[in-house]
Amino acid sequence: MIRRFLAEDASTLAAYRSDPTVAQYQSWDTPFTDAQAQAFIGNFRAANPDTPGEWFQFALVEAGTGVHVGDVAAGVDAADPRLATIGVTLATSAQGNGYASEAVAWLLDYLLLEREKHRVTADCDVRNEHVVALLERLQMRREAHHLQSAWWKDEWVDEYVYALLAHEWRAARRSTA
Repeated sequence: MIRRFLAEDASTLAAYRSDPTVAQYQSWDTPFTDAQAQAFIGNFRAANPDTPGEWFQFALVEAGTGVHVGDVAAGVDAADPRLATIGVTLATSAQGNGYASEAVAWLLDYLLLEREKHRVTADCDVRNEHVVALLERLQMRREAHHLQSAWWKDEWVDEYVYALLAHEWRAARRSTA
C-alpha cells in the first residue's frame, strides 16, 4: 500500500535510512536519527504531492501487516509541472518481494495517468544494479550515461538517466492488462 507518512512511521524510517546498505546510493548519510525522521515526516504532513519545484515522499506499507517498509518519491519540475522525477527506497528486509516494482508502477500510474504528467525521469548510480533492473523492468528507457557527473559520498559517480513518456506507459499498461 502507498499512503502519506504518519508520525508513527518515524522509527521505521530512521531504521531503514540508517542501514548503510540502503543509504549507499542515496543522498543522506547514516545514521539517520529519529529527530531527522520526525522532521522529514513533518515536512510532508500538509504538503501537496503535486507542487512544482518540490519533492513529495509517500510511505510504502506492507498490505498484510501494515508495516512501513520504504518510500517512493516524486519531484515535480518547477519550470514545467508536466515533468517529474522519481525515486524509491526500500528497507533491506523488504527487498526481493516485488514491493519496489509495485510501488514504482503505482507512482508511474499516479504521475502519468492520474496527474497527467507528460514525462517522468529517474536517475541512479550505475552500480545500483537493483534499481537499474527495476527501471528497465518497468520499461523505462535509458537515455543517458553521465560519466562522473555527481559527487556522492566523497567520490565522483557515473549516473544513468531513465525516462518514460505518458503514451509509452499507457501502451505498456494496455499490453500487460
